[in-house]
Amino acid sequence: MATSAADRLRALLAEPGIIVMPCCFDALSARLIERAGFPLTFMSGFVVAATRLAAPDTGLISYAEMLDQGRDICAAVSIPVIGDADTGYGNAVNVKRTVEGYAQAGFACALIEDQLAPKRCGHTRGKQVVDRGAALARIQAAVDARDERSDILILARTDARATLGLDEAIWRAKAFADLGVDILFVEAPVSEAELERIGAEVPAPRMANLVEGGDTPLLAPARLEAIGFQIAAYPLTLLSAAARAMQDALGAWRAGEAPEGLLDFAELRNLVGFNEYDT
Repeated sequence: MATSAADRLRALLAEPGIIVMPCCFDALSARLIERAGFPLTFMSGFVVAATRLAAPDTGLISYAEMLDQGRDICAAVSIPVIGDADTGYGNAVNVKRTVEGYAQAGFACALIEDQLAPKRCGHTRGKQVVDRGAALARIQAAVDARDERSDILILARTDARATLGLDEAIWRAKAFADLGVDILFVEAPVSEAELERIGAEVPAPRMANLVEGGDTPLLAPARLEAIGFQIAAYPLTLLSAAARAMQDALGAWRAGEAPEGLLDFAELRNLVGFNEYDT
């Protein structure tokens, strides 16, 4: 019997060890992640805003645009996909609609956070969070949507570390756990000691977000597992690698040279499905 994306994610979380989770930005990057053998991916708002709009992750991309991108991503792979749903795009009613829409699109899990809209990338300056009451109401609405009609998990994120301190961020994560969320995410701790506190004090399952050049130290997955994390997310790595490869190819052309390091045409045809189409 076929299992849902949410059930496949529940099964992954029940297994021992840490899940290394490269993040995707479109259907092709998601397919590459699956073909490389990774069991889980995440549709990051930063990279979707960058690739779809060439715009920063500052609340400029809409619910409809994220949903449209997510529908294509979920359809392209069989591994579960977590979807970045930002603040839920409005009040508690909007949050419920967002979670329901993400479930219908095929996501295994929706991330809802406590930033003040318009939100921004968690490793940039200028973030603000809503007060405790508004944060709890937002997460409660997401949990209610899950429980009422949506086969989807809820990942609750707090950005309170940046403006209110780690104690407040841990308090919020615990409060979100009390509401019944499935995965917890304290964004942008700034040291290994802070990661250790999160691993010791925040209920499991816990996710760490690892941004090259960001605020959080890039601990190895084995170290993150040892201090209590279940998911290691890499939100920008593939976008950064792709952008650098395209810059290098364009630079070669500008210099009158042929780009190097390209996929063979046969491999590219196979990647996008010509072989299956032609048989």
